[in-house]
Order: sequence, then structure tokens, then C-alpha cells
Amino acid sequence: MSFVITQSCCSDAACVSVCPVNCIHPTPEERGFGTSDILHIDPDACIDCGACADACPVNAIFPADRLGERDEIFADINAAYYRDNPDVSSGWTDVVYPEIPRLPRDLRVAIVGTGPSGGYALRTVLNRTDAQVTVFDKLPTPGGLVRAGVAPDHPSTKDVMKTFDILYRDPRVTMATNVEIGPDVRAGQITPGELAHHFDAVFYATGASQARRLGIAGEDLPGSTSATELVAWYNAVPGASGPNIPVDGSGRAVIVGTGNVALDIARILVSPPEALAVTDIADRALDLLRRQDIHEVVLLGRRGQDAVAYTAAEYRALSVLPGVEVVVHDGTASLDPLPDLPPDLSGPASSDRRRIVFLFNTVPEAAHGDGALQSVSVNTGGRSYRIAADLLVRSIGYRSVPVGGLPFDTEAGRFPVREGRIVDAEGMPIPGAYAVGWAARGSTGGIGSNKLHAIDTVEAFIEDAASGLRRAGGTAEEFSALLRRRRRQAIGYRGIAAIDRRERELGARQGRPRVKFTEVADMLAAAGRRRR
Repeated sequence: MSFVITQSCCSDAACVSVCPVNCIHPTPEERGFGTSDILHIDPDACIDCGACADACPVNAIFPADRLGERDEIFADINAAYYRDNPDVSSGWTDVVYPEIPRLPRDLRVAIVGTGPSGGYALRTVLNRTDAQVTVFDKLPTPGGLVRAGVAPDHPSTKDVMKTFDILYRDPRVTMATNVEIGPDVRAGQITPGELAHHFDAVFYATGASQARRLGIAGEDLPGSTSATELVAWYNAVPGASGPNIPVDGSGRAVIVGTGNVALDIARILVSPPEALAVTDIADRALDLLRRQDIHEVVLLGRRGQDAVAYTAAEYRALSVLPGVEVVVHDGTASLDPLPDLPPDLSGPASSDRRRIVFLFNTVPEAAHGDGALQSVSVNTGGRSYRIAADLLVRSIGYRSVPVGGLPFDTEAGRFPVREGRIVDAEGMPIPGAYAVGWAARGSTGGIGSNKLHAIDTVEAFIEDAASGLRRAGGTAEEFSALLRRRRRQAIGYRGIAAIDRRERELGARQGRPRVKFTEVADMLAAAGRRRR
């Protein structure tokens, strides 16, 4: 008997570090880490100690003989990884110990953003230095894309926040949420220049929250939205607006894109509302989905199946949804008409079934509607036709949002960096300024790759600090006074914990993990005046 890693794996690699026989791969030092669907346990080398299961932050590791019916396939997937990669072997070889440089004792570090990359940067700073760290987030609640991006029906993936919560309670850490970094001091923002003056190093972990556009006619019709906005809406992010879906419409949604986020959205939209009612989905989304009850989702892949952006694990989660039919059309034929194309996409979706349709080699041409979206023109294999739809979602990539006062690569949609260091227009590193995760790399890779990048970037900071980093001019006391003047409702850890308790209490009354607040005012009321 061995342990098995399942689909909800976050590739955090916490399991790798505790395995006594090095039987979990790929490790952060090996090819494929950060891009592999999941990590894999070698069934021949596993000694069944269970250390990996205890360390897993998302509860994705189970004994092989205790796998549920939907997860039994992962025993074969774990084993197949070692059959298909004979160069990967378990056991320890050469152990390399890192050089520990001498650093100033009074370093002060700021981390902007509380998503996975910010969390791993925080953990590495705490582990590798004696620095005092202040963590900022523009929302009152931390979590970034863990709270705002992970699908409501994947609760175990959100358990990684438990690891970060331990860090937030460290005596060297000061939390400052409900604080936005930007150039507008009249709106209460703290400027990058002020951070640079008061901290020896600032790590920007702001993610990539701006969706790319399709560039087609009708894209701005009511009922057409971005994956970013839709996910934020059903995950209860304050200020996110919901789609304008008619209650008596076609019962169909069209999603452009085939990445993991697109599949998440498809799964949420087509799931029976009663199945979502036990999750932490926003009440506002649950109410609309109950009334509208989408029965069919069409995913458009602009290229063929060999170019899909979703992982195999994410597709498997979709394909085993009870009561949902998955139909795949390659769309490479140039015949007219296409004999294998669903003939019923021009009319309303059938209310007698739930279905997800993949249309590959299909390009959206225009969105149509009289005051609101009613159909989408697409081209498959040289043939143009319309799909009746109430909702059009673009999920074709994401860009970071510029922060006034910092360089930004507009074409790439991210901060310009070299080895994690933010660089100016001449390509020279800005002293003490770093970017981690999607803000630096673009919207590629998951939690595991963001962890590795955060570690590498913190190591670059340590190298800079050891060689004589520019020191902050302002003191901790001066920054605290500035923050009080500029942002009177900044929230510390106690306030964050109070919001968390209140959401859980509201959820317990309904048999749900939590009921999320969707208004900042409600969060502030729950936090009270608690600060740290």
C-alpha cells in the first residue's frame, strides 16, 4: 500500500520536503515542477509513513486503499509518471547545503499582496532572515486568488491559507489589510515611493487581475463579461458586478478559452444550484443561478485539442460530474455542413439535460443582441453560424494592473523584472523593489511555480542585502503614523480573524463552510476597531 496524490494537488511541494525517502516528484529542482498537473508519489519507493499527507496543505494525499471512486484513477496516474519518466528516481543523492550570508539585523520588508506568491515570499523571508515584515492587501480579507479565484466547489485547495495564517500570526509580521498601494494619496493610498522610503525591500505580489479582450463586435453587450469579473462575482469579491442573465433566456453560456479557469467556470455554471448551495459561493451568485439555471456551456478553443491550456486533472474533474454530458468536437473538417456539429446550438438549451460542449478550432466572430446578449457568431472549420447564448465569457489570458509610480511593461502586461528585481526603462534594477508571481512572470503556472519564483526572488533580495542594499530612511514608528493618517481603517490580524469568525458563524447556520461578505462596509463592521 502507498499514498496517492489526487486532483486537488496544489503543487506546493510541502510534501516533498518532509518525505524521508524522496519519492515525490517533480521536486522544485526538477524539470516539470510548476507545470506538471500534480506531483506524483512513487508507489515502489513509498514507505507508507504518511508524512506527506500530514504536510499537504490542501488535503490531496490519501492511502491508495482509501481513494473514492472518482479518485481511483490517480493511483494509475501516480505510477504512470515513473513509467513514463525513467530518468526520475527516488532516494537521496547529493545533498547541497545553502550558504548562509550575514545580513543586517534590523531589516524591514513590505509585501504587497496576500495571494500564494505573496504568502510564499513571506514564508521565505521569515525562514531565511530576521526581518520585520508588513503585509498589505487592498481588501480587508487576505488570500488573493486563493479566496477570490479558487472555485467554490474546490474547498480543499483553499486550505493552503491555513499555512499562511500561521505566518500572519508570527510576532515579526504586521498585517495591514484594507490598504491600497498607488499614487492617489487623497484616496488614502500609500505610494510606492513612501514604501521605498520606509522599507528596505518591497515585494509586489499583486497578481494579474485584468482580463484580455476578444476584440470582436458586441463584446461590451450586457451579458458579455470576463472570466476575471465573473469569478470575482461568484467568489464574493467586493465591487465585482454580476452578469446580466435573463431568467427566461436560452439556458446556455459560451466561454472563449480552454484554460483551467474556463473549465472552472463551466463546471460552476452547469452544476445544479443545490450542489453549490453547500459551498462558500456568494449568495448573490447562488440566487441568480437558481433563477436562471444554465443547463449547457459551450467552450470555444481557437486551436486544436493538442493546444489546450487546461490540465488533464482539471478535465478529469469536469468529465466525472454526475449527470453532466461532455461532448467534444474537433472542428478540423472543412465539410459543409459539419456532420458532427451539434445541430441544436441555435436554439435554447434542453432543460432535460446538463451538457458541456467543447468546440475546437473555433473562433468567435461577433456577439449579437438587442440591448443584451442573445447569440454569438462563431466559425468552425470554415463554417460560420450562431450559437444562442445568454452569457459570453472571455477567458483568454490576464494582465497585471499597473501601480502608479512603478515601471510597467504595457505590452507584456506585467512589471519589468530581471531575476525578480524590478528594472527601470534602462533595464537597471530599482534598489529594494521586487516582483513575484504573476505580477513578474505573467499569468502562467499555478501555485507551485509561484512558490518557486517567490523563493528565488527572496534569495535575490538576500544576495542584495548581504552585498549592501540601500537602507530605508524612514523608521517603523514614522510609517505607523503615516498609515494612521492616510488609512484610518487599516485592519490588523485581529480584525482579519474577526471577519473570518463571523463568516464561518454565518455559514454554520446554513450548513456551509462560510458565508462571505460582499461589501467592504460589512467586513469593517465585523472587524471592529481591532488592530495589531
